[in-house]
Amino acid sequence: MELENLISYLFRWIHMFAGVIWIGILYYFNFVQTEFFKVTDAGTKSAVISKLVPRALWWFRYGALLTFISGLALAGYLASAVNFYIMIGMLMGTLMFLNVWLIIWPAQKIVIASTDAVIGGGEADPAAAGALARAGLASRTNTLFSLPMLFFMGASGHLGGAGRLPISMEGGVSSLAQIICVVIILGLQFNAIKGKQGPMTSIVGVIHCGIALGAVLLLIMQLL
Repeated sequence: MELENLISYLFRWIHMFAGVIWIGILYYFNFVQTEFFKVTDAGTKSAVISKLVPRALWWFRYGALLTFISGLALAGYLASAVNFYIMIGMLMGTLMFLNVWLIIWPAQKIVIASTDAVIGGGEADPAAAGALARAGLASRTNTLFSLPMLFFMGASGHLGGAGRLPISMEGGVSSLAQIICVVIILGLQFNAIKGKQGPMTSIVGVIHCGIALGAVLLLIMQLL
């Protein structure tokens, strides 16, 4: 067993372990907790936001951080094997990581602080509603990105086609296809910052949007 091979595999294992924590809690927030909040009473919702959500967010954001760092380390070890599939997966994963730390967590801190103030007999923060909406949109966008991100991360080692080839090799993904894929992803990210949930409001909607995004990106890679 070569030491370099062992180290690269350890980074892969850490990346997968941290990713399971991060994406698992992302799906818990979107598929379980959000739906629970729609049907529970105000007192229970406040208790969950005050006591459970901060704990879940700790694992959520540090799972994202460890996934991101281990992914960068892994990319360094596997530089010669990088292809467009994994580059697209890395782009979406990086945007998801930034959404966690720059949008979701700051917004959720406002919501949690406001809830704690109300529980303590004080007034709610007027900014809490807007913060909750920002966090919700970014979280839905991360869920949208997660489906094609996971698909293309797996595709980098298991799926053939143009994207499987290193982009420096003749016959790989065309420059036009690369640009269009990146523009689509960045457009969705801009919507995460300034837009609306739209069809991502429902669980079914965000899953369908994620599958559709993956299919569109794959077709662009293969056909253009």
